[in-house]
Amino acid sequence: MRPTLRQLEYIVAVADAGQVGLAAAQLNVSQPSLSAQLSEVELDLGVTLFQRGRSGAKITPAGEEVVRRARQILHEHKDLRAAAQGGGIFQGRLRLGVLPSIGPYLLPGVVQRLHRDHPSFRLIVREESTRDLDEGLRSGRLDMIISTPEDHPGAKADMLFTEQLWAALALDHPLLVAATPLTLPALAGQTFLTLGSGHRLSHIVAGLAATAGGRVSDEYEGTSLDAIRLMAATGAGVAILPSIYAATESRRGTDVSLHLIKDPAASRTLALIQPNLPKPRPGSELLAEVLRSEATRILRAA
Repeated sequence: MRPTLRQLEYIVAVADAGQVGLAAAQLNVSQPSLSAQLSEVELDLGVTLFQRGRSGAKITPAGEEVVRRARQILHEHKDLRAAAQGGGIFQGRLRLGVLPSIGPYLLPGVVQRLHRDHPSFRLIVREESTRDLDEGLRSGRLDMIISTPEDHPGAKADMLFTEQLWAALALDHPLLVAATPLTLPALAGQTFLTLGSGHRLSHIVAGLAATAGGRVSDEYEGTSLDAIRLMAATGAGVAILPSIYAATESRRGTDVSLHLIKDPAASRTLALIQPNLPKPRPGSELLAEVLRSEATRILRAA
């Protein structure tokens, strides 16, 4: 059968490395041998996969689709072997994409538990924006992602939990005289601080600001929840923070005052998302349960 699985691995390696020589070194094969295999595949398929030159190997439009399908075939083959051995995803490696507004606060306990229960399991985590997570899942660069399901139509989503949103106020903010929790009308006229536009959280915050009669800051877009919390501490505005992060902050002490926003729209739902294959990857249900369990533990401890 051509292209062979090994040839598919070569194609994906060159696409990832962007250079034939670098891909050959990573695969521990000679560059001439790898080039010959690429040429053989291109001849068999009747398309040019890469434009090769001094600047590297640039993937062609036809090559992008071949690489996407090659990743999928290789993943299916890996799943087949894992299923036969009875370990599912925990038999090998999983590339997990996660929102930066949840990963650093949810995953440490999850990784510790998985390492204890499945010592041979390799979890590779990539923190990316909602937009980049979707691209990574579609291209096969990521095996699964933790994200907001409405942003990934056509994928399979296992719901994990729903987070309420909190307002972080400077310690001398006038609203501190008000009772907790806060309602949206109480935030009228306030400047809302949030992540950049590539994140679903920014769209949720924009909706809250519009309902409250406030505005989203156009002077500052944070790249992390820590960054917008620090801006709120200086009095630059009201930072909107999800529950898992807020729970982490409340345990270690904070430079802001945290107030639950009492409104149905002040929430987001997170899911474990994977390509919509005929059957979910073996072991994904267990991973989802571990994630749910850790989220529950963090929120109960707050």
